[in-house]
Amino acid sequence: MPITDADIGHDVGIFYPDLVNIYGCEIKTGSRIGPFVEIQRGSTIGPRCKISSHSFICEGVSIGAEVFVGHGVVFTNERYPEATNPDGTLKRDGDWELVETLVGDRAAIGSNATIVAGITIGEGALVGAGAVVTRDVPPYAIVAGCPARVIGDTRQKRARSRRPSAAKSLQIA
Repeated sequence: MPITDADIGHDVGIFYPDLVNIYGCEIKTGSRIGPFVEIQRGSTIGPRCKISSHSFICEGVSIGAEVFVGHGVVFTNERYPEATNPDGTLKRDGDWELVETLVGDRAAIGSNATIVAGITIGEGALVGAGAVVTRDVPPYAIVAGCPARVIGDTRQKRARSRRPSAAKSLQIA
């Protein structure tokens, strides 16, 4: 699988270059790309992102800075896909409407999530593993399920995880 005609920034790690399909896209400084990833033309990966193995990032997807994309995440870029035109001929480039998708800075997308075309995932949001995202995700929202629904706020979860646990707070005399 090739890496062709891609604008790849400084210190980008593509650890298995023979096991990716990357073409016509932009990958910014410091990002890491796992094996069996496809990143198509017209997509952008921001700085310091991690794109895990077996993920598919299609044309029209823009990913912000410091975003985590788990294993097997799939993005789509057409709302009503069809194989053929009304006359029965196979659809080719230009025979369909590209619908862009945006992922905000520091968002995280869990393994095997599907992101439907035209979605905006807000800054700091968390998409649960296996979620099917069919609507915009607000900044800092936690979404899960099929279809994905808001179940929490990442700012509250992070605040709780920073509290010392009971075991850590015990003083041994």
